[in-house]
Amino acid sequence: MNINIDEKTDFQLLNRRIRGVEDKNIVINGCVGQRYIATGLSDKKLLINGTPGNALGSYLNGGEVTVYGNAQDATGDTMNSGMIVIHGNAGDATGYAMRGGKIYIKGNTGYRAGIHMKAYMDFKPIIVVGGRAGSFLGEYQAGGIIVVLGQNDDGLPIINNFCGTGMHGGKIYLRCDKLPHAIPSQIRVEKVKGSEVEELKSIIEDYCSYFKELNAEYLLNADFLSLFPDVDNPYKRMYTNN
Repeated sequence: MNINIDEKTDFQLLNRRIRGVEDKNIVINGCVGQRYIATGLSDKKLLINGTPGNALGSYLNGGEVTVYGNAQDATGDTMNSGMIVIHGNAGDATGYAMRGGKIYIKGNTGYRAGIHMKAYMDFKPIIVVGGRAGSFLGEYQAGGIIVVLGQNDDGLPIINNFCGTGMHGGKIYLRCDKLPHAIPSQIRVEKVKGSEVEELKSIIEDYCSYFKELNAEYLLNADFLSLFPDVDNPYKRMYTNN
């Protein structure tokens, strides 16, 4: 089913229409900043042509969303499961508090991607960024995996400041052989070969299956830095006592 909209289309009416139709495959054309698209979606696939607004796929619960364009802030906010694929850039707070599912971004993402990510039992959220990530990547990360591939062509470093601040679980993989910025002393860093880490190999191969122009073998034939919490030097007094 095709839904054609423009900048005058109210986001609430659009979301009610998406929920109300029986079609499981929906194409939205002309999207211009409408918010909360696919909130809580569980049983449909959306293809969006344009630029969805904040909180795309928030609380996503098994649905699939593909964006041919950029996305704004808080993509995948608190999502439980499902898939979001962005053939462009994503804004700040991508994957905020996400608890499961995958977010694949071909381009860059802004500040605080993966903030408060967490994992539970078999639910392990994954974010893959094809380009670079802004400051505070993985802030307070408690679980899941973030991968940044550094395929941006703007000359900027793969990450910005304060990567891993408050991180106490999960893992971050950076496709580089040297950190461009200092990270907290509570984070350990190990250099690994991408093709030799099965977890990373599986993620990158799956990521590239959504972006046919990318080559998984090429991306994996490189050094990565693996960042994870140092259990021997944990954060202390992260929160005030009541």
